[in-house]
Amino acid sequence: MDMNDDNPLNLLREDLRDFAGYSSARSEKRSGRVWLNANEAAWPSVADGEGSVRRYPDPQPQRLRETLAGLYGCEPQQLLAGRGSDEAIDLLVRALCRPGGDAIVITPPTFGMYAVNARLHGTRTVEVALRDTPAGFACDFAAVAQAVERENAKLVFLCSPGNPSGTLLPLAEIDALALRLRGRALVVVDEAYLEFADGASAVSLLATRRNIAVLRTLSKAHALAAARIGSVIADAELIAALQRCQAPYPLPTPCVNLALRALTEVPHNTTKARVVTAIGERERLFAALQALPGVLQVYPSQANFLLARFDDAQAAFDGLLDAGVVVRDMRAAPQLGNALRISLGTPEQNAAVIEVLTRNAQMRGVAA
Repeated sequence: MDMNDDNPLNLLREDLRDFAGYSSARSEKRSGRVWLNANEAAWPSVADGEGSVRRYPDPQPQRLRETLAGLYGCEPQQLLAGRGSDEAIDLLVRALCRPGGDAIVITPPTFGMYAVNARLHGTRTVEVALRDTPAGFACDFAAVAQAVERENAKLVFLCSPGNPSGTLLPLAEIDALALRLRGRALVVVDEAYLEFADGASAVSLLATRRNIAVLRTLSKAHALAAARIGSVIADAELIAALQRCQAPYPLPTPCVNLALRALTEVPHNTTKARVVTAIGERERLFAALQALPGVLQVYPSQANFLLARFDDAQAAFDGLLDAGVVVRDMRAAPQLGNALRISLGTPEQNAAVIEVLTRNAQMRGVAA
């Protein structure tokens, strides 16, 4: 591999570089009046009032692709839509990593699907732990680069803002990492929570760094988690290669239509207003948690959740659960043996969290 060649296609598995993928009936651009080329049912389902789901969907609906590209600031040919960010992670590992022969680098504590997909594809996972600092978790970019070089890794997964850390990674550091790993590895920046952050997208780096890919989703800020619409944004040639590795019909028509409606002016403006409200709630909940007896530390967050350490995380978790409030137990994750992750809810729900934790601390006699 030429380390001075920045063509990301050189990072693909050699056995997939001439892979054409499956040619579905919808991938063949045809015009006609009677469609009898896909073995579809002749009549719509009686459960489908509009009769809109009898036909297989377009693998990459042009209107959706253009709308998402406009939302994220890229060209349509630089974006591949799929079933949430999870499918994008799977495609990247599948296309770049030889089973039993390649590795990925992750920075725990982080999103668990990176390692899960690597395991499913027979790919090693190399861990470079985030540093727990007084200002929050931080990425050791030099150590990440060294791990890639030492282990000949093909992919680096960086979550920004991090899950569960809440940390927003500096674009300058991501850019420098991609430059150092040019021709060697693809730097994947997972921006699932970026709408809640005070920072620009790594999409802005694609013009000069062909070995960067960015993951985005409509599951979080846009409140479409069940619709499963996510995107990977990267060099157009790499996107075309990933599409050849994708399932024939990844985007259900009802989900595509819902996403398009959600991204029209009025719903999108409502989404932006709710993000502003969520950010305000994040700051309010952060301050309230910090003042609570029994809370050891609350990490600054640029996402729609807060990570907090407790002197008795089990008691806090059980107390919330007894009150009908379900939060994420993070104690099994690296470095988080006493931590819970609390997603931001409505103002009323956030107030309930504080009320329950305060009452439980008082019952336990924890001193402020």
